[in-house]
Amino acid sequence: MPSNLLRNVFWTLLLLALVVGLLRLTSLRWWRVPEDDADLIASVAPTLGPGDWVILWRLTAPGFGDLVLCPDPEDPNEVVIGRIVGEPGDTLAISEGGDLEVNNVRMRSERACKQPKFIVENPRSGEPIELRCDIETVGGVHHQRALMPVSGLRPMPVKVDVDPGDVYLVSDNRYHPFDSRDFGAVPKASCSEAVVFRLVSRLGFTHVDSRLSFIQ
Repeated sequence: MPSNLLRNVFWTLLLLALVVGLLRLTSLRWWRVPEDDADLIASVAPTLGPGDWVILWRLTAPGFGDLVLCPDPEDPNEVVIGRIVGEPGDTLAISEGGDLEVNNVRMRSERACKQPKFIVENPRSGEPIELRCDIETVGGVHHQRALMPVSGLRPMPVKVDVDPGDVYLVSDNRYHPFDSRDFGAVPKASCSEAVVFRLVSRLGFTHVDSRLSFIQ
């Protein structure tokens, strides 16, 4: 290989490494969804799955409708992932069926997901359960939502006012949530990272449907 070409390759790789390093210091980082946290794994379905490598954006503060990663308020060594559906001053209600209403405006479901049904593991029993999937719109963000099965126990309905400085998180899986209904509203400042992109899933780079995909 000619010396000029080697030199160009070297400087290109060095520049790329510097850009990636700068981005990681200032605006993003990559993170892997754990495979050993049953509650978290169930709560993020169908948007994310165990073993997914994702990019977290932290240059700008997340807002209404964003899927965010925050420290677990009950264990700072762990994390929670939820969608911001309530900001300071908001009043929100979640029905027994998982429907969401914010300031008397119902968040609408537009259509079924590309895969209208999927299987998730019950975090309590370990048994597989089939859930339905649709596309919900929250703050202009169209995201996947897991719907309730026809029968079975359902989370209790809630109605809450969000205090100043806090945000209210709701899981995309409305049947197996791990969100503010469990641990309450969280400080807005603690939720500084939004999940924006999936690099690859645990199924590998050959799985076209889950690689290099934007997360909403």
